[in-house]
Order: sequence, then C-alpha cells, then structure tokens
Amino acid sequence: MASHPTAPAPAAAAQVPSPSLLANFRQELTRHPPFAQMEPAAIDFFLTHCEQRYFAPGEVLVEPPDGEVRHVFFIRQGSVTGVRGLADVGGAFQYEAGDMFPVGAAVARRAVTATYSAVSDTFVLAMSVEAMRELAEASPVFSDFLRRRIAGFLELSRRALQVAYSSQTLAEQSLETPLGNLVSRPPVSCSPDTPLREALARMHEKRTGSILVVDAQGRALGILTRYDVIGRIALAEVPLDTPIGKVMVHPVHSLTATDTAHDAALLMSRHGVRHVPVTRDGVAIGLVSERDLFAMQRLSLKQVSTSIRAARDVGTLKLVALDIRRLARSLLSQGVQARQLTSLISHLNDVLTQRLLELKSAEHGVDLASLCWLALGSEGRSEQTIATDQDNALILPDGTTDAQREKILVFAHDVNLALDACGYPLCRGGIMAGEPGCCLTLREWRGRFADWIDHGAPQDLLNASIYFDLRGLAGYTELAQHLHAEVLEAARRTPRFLKQMAQNALSRAAPLNWLGGVDVDDRGTVDLKLQGTAIFVDAARLYSLAHGSAATSTRERLEDAGARMGLQPSEYEAWVGGFEFMQMLRLQVQLQAQSPLEEPNRVAVASLNDIDRRILKESFRVARSLQQRMHLDYER
Repeated sequence: MASHPTAPAPAAAAQVPSPSLLANFRQELTRHPPFAQMEPAAIDFFLTHCEQRYFAPGEVLVEPPDGEVRHVFFIRQGSVTGVRGLADVGGAFQYEAGDMFPVGAAVARRAVTATYSAVSDTFVLAMSVEAMRELAEASPVFSDFLRRRIAGFLELSRRALQVAYSSQTLAEQSLETPLGNLVSRPPVSCSPDTPLREALARMHEKRTGSILVVDAQGRALGILTRYDVIGRIALAEVPLDTPIGKVMVHPVHSLTATDTAHDAALLMSRHGVRHVPVTRDGVAIGLVSERDLFAMQRLSLKQVSTSIRAARDVGTLKLVALDIRRLARSLLSQGVQARQLTSLISHLNDVLTQRLLELKSAEHGVDLASLCWLALGSEGRSEQTIATDQDNALILPDGTTDAQREKILVFAHDVNLALDACGYPLCRGGIMAGEPGCCLTLREWRGRFADWIDHGAPQDLLNASIYFDLRGLAGYTELAQHLHAEVLEAARRTPRFLKQMAQNALSRAAPLNWLGGVDVDDRGTVDLKLQGTAIFVDAARLYSLAHGSAATSTRERLEDAGARMGLQPSEYEAWVGGFEFMQMLRLQVQLQAQSPLEEPNRVAVASLNDIDRRILKESFRVARSLQQRMHLDYER
C-alpha cells in the first residue's frame, strides 16, 4: 500500500534540487502556463520552494475542514477531482497534469469549498501560500495568472492560434490595435469658412487625399477628400472662393482613440467611406484611412464588401462569397478575437443578403421598402460562424392580400435558393422567409409570439430560441424594432414562460463526467455548439428577457444581465470568456474542415493542444456553473 504524504515542512527546510534535477524540472514546467511565459529566475524560485508529494488513488489532498489553505499544488502526473457537498448540483471538476489548484482559495486566504482527491497515482509539487505570494510579488506573469486564470488561458490560446495561422496571413496589421496607436500626425485641417482654393492648395502641399473641417475647438464638422472634388466641385462648377463648409461631406463619421482598427474597418464598410477622423475628448487628433488599415493586406473587409455591393448577378455573388472565408482565415491569423470575427462575418453575410434582396426584388417587382426581411438566430445576434445555414423571415404590412403574399413568397423562396447557391444552406427546419409560416403580417407575428408566450409548449420553446433573436436586416426595419420591443415586454411579464425557457435550457447539460473531466462520445469528440455555446446563448437570452434588456448579442446580454443582477464582474466575465473561447474553437474547426460535409462544430478533444484542452474543460465548468445559477433561480 502506498504511504501517506509526509506532513508539510517549512519552505526553508526544503532540500534544494541538484542543478541537473532543477534543469529537468524546469524543462517540464515550461510546457505549461504560466511557466512558459515566466522568467527563468522565477521558475527556479518556484522549484526551490516546492516539495514533491505522492497521493494514492482516492487519497485526499485538501478539504474544507482543513481550514485556510496552506499550500497550492502543481500536478506533475496523475489527476485530481474536486467534489462539493451532495446538495451541490454543480457536479465534480477535475484537474490534470499541468494544472495548479486551489488558486482561488489561496488568493482569497480561505478554506476550499470542495474535497480534492487523487483519481490515480498522483505526483504533485506543493508550494506554501507564503512562498506563492512572494513569487507573485516578484513575477508579474505569475501574479497575473493567479488573478486572471481563465482570461490568461484565453489569451494564451489566442496567441497559439495566431501562430498556427501565421503562415497563411494576408495582413500585417492587427485589427485590435487602438486607433490612437495608428495616428502618427495631426490631421490636415481647416475651418469651415476657408476658401476652397486655400483648402485644396493645403491638401496638395501636404500630399494628402483629404482635409478635415473643424471648429474653433478642433471638433470635426466635415471632411473633403480627393474623391469628392470631381463630383462636388469640378462637375458642379463651384467657384474656388466658395467656403469649404458649403461643399464638405457632413456629418462626418468619427471614432475615438480607444476604438480599434476593427471598429474603423467596420465603419468604413458600412458607410462606404475611406477616411475616419480619430478623436480624443471630442477633439480630432488624426485621420485613419483604409490604406492605413490594410496597407499590407491583399484582401480587406472594405474590398470584400465593395465587391459584394457591386455584384450584378447571383453567379458573381457565389464567387465573392468565397472571399468571406478567405478573409476570416486572414483575420484569424492576426489574432482577432471571436467577438470581432463573428461580427465581421455576420456583417459581410448581411451585405451579401442585402445585395441579393436588391437584385431579386427588382427581378420580381417587389417593393422591398414596404417589407421587413428578418435575420434570426445567430445571424440575428450577429454571431455567425463560417458554417451557418439560413434562419430568416419576412414581416408584411397589415392588409396584405393573398395575391400579394403569394407573389412575395415566390420572391422570398428565390432569395432562399440564391443564398443556398452562395454557400448558406437551406434551413432543415424550414425557418426561411420563402415558407408560408415565416412570411406573416405584423399583426400575425404579434399573435404568434403572444401564443408562444401564453402556452409555452415544447415547440414554442424551440421557436423562442430562434425567433426571439430577431433583427431587421433590410426594407422597413422599424417593423422589427416595434415587434422586438413588444416581445421583450410580454416575455418579461410572464414568469411561467421564463421558467419553461429555463427548464428547456437545462435539458442540455455541459459534457463533464462524474469526475469532472470532458465527457466525449465514442469517437472522442464533443459538439461545441449543442454542448457548448448553446448553453451560454440560451442562458443569455433567458436572463435578457427576464431583466428587460434590449441587448442582442450573447456577450452584451451576459454582461448586461450580470450587472442588472448585481453579480461580481468576475462571474459574468467568466461566462463571456467561456462562450467566446468556444466560438473561436468552432471557427478554427470550421476553417480546418476539408469538406463542407464534415461536422462543422464537432472537435476531437485529444487533438487539441494542452492549452486549448484545458481551457475547453474550464469553459465547460463555467457553463455548468451558469446552469447551476439558472437552476437555483428558476427551479427551486
């Protein structure tokens, strides 16, 4: 029988390892965070202030009755499971080689809330809490790891992914760069009463393609670019002594110094502009151009969206749609985060759908301005990944005749087929605008949502998970805004419906086994959507409806609901982190797929690198804790 570990000894009494043994230990540690990022002296401090211990299967390392935590443990070999009381519905959680625990209790100077036991023969390095704090003071990397464990893992994962895709990059500039860092000089500017002759001479002298018009305080009022000179001045035969304020483009779209290059790229694409003024405290400090953002890039967001808008037929759109995937791979190589990447993908999908609607409405003689094309599900939340099918619908004006509806259905069905041809498969559940059940008047939609909320049957709850994430994409979008506001209020005032939504969301559990490890299927895989992101999406929708939040994206909903519920930011920030990691992993799997027939959301857990595998398990634990909160809030 294996012997029990010896009683803890003071760090000073620990025997210092030999240089060769120290080197072997150091090499082993640097395979795991945070040691891979720590300086050698800090790693040596950790090793010389630890002692190795062995625990037999089933043996307890630390438990609540032990009182305030005295040691943290780094697992060299084996695994450890943590189990709380029988009344805790959260389940067990497991640590494996490379993990350190119980970090939270050690930092908070409290006892653990679970009993930690060895699952197999387990060897650990035990470090006293006093030595841990001393190391944290000397090593910023170690200190940051203790305070931001999940966030730290996410950052490491993102960096590893960026390195993996670096050979395929199409750009040098990171879209996460604050615009303040891109501004190298003050803008070429003038007052609104400056004569055109003087303003154009200043542009020529400074060799710039634009001039910013500002007030006395330096606030941007408008802009004039070389592209405006022909249409606004030359062809219009405007005298050169005319004040520039008479011909400038206004209002001007600007961003702040803390906004990112991602924000600027999205703004340029949405508004068709090439220059964005950058402000600090309302004062213009510079200009960022499309050339600044994509100087080293052969494929840009603006270029893709411009190509989509210029397409004259479905055949051209099929070719341009391929660029969306190429751009996503490029942005992934830059280390762009999941939130930004999915919003960019969704934006380009929006642009493509809007162009198709323009082409098909003209072809079918349909007045798009009187209708509202709805984006639903992930598109409605602006969270689309690469592999996505269609979820859309139409709101018709009240009073639409049967003949008019039939004509609109033919138009909508043609749009659905065109989207399918462009790589957006038809929805297997039939949730598409070309289906009669998804092409309703505003009055009919109101009645349908009211029926779902009043009855809450299983199919109603399934519909709620798709239709409640609605967004007006084209046409008379105010119809969608009115409908969405009414739906939010009706759901918030119906506790029974919210409880049924919670029960439906809790029917799908995070894939963790009884020991707390990832519970894979016979192929060693898990579904990142159904078993992962869907848990966060369902919870975010539920709490958003319950608290009357108008937020649409999962991240915004989680943050808004967490703040309204009075939770600590660390709790809902962990929800956001877990969700966005799984979104990024989904994108990675989809971009690596060799065929569109491959399962787009299923990942082989054993194929993941050490960091991704560990943070995936951590994310599932966060998902389970979120479900535990839902259980306490709605099923007690």
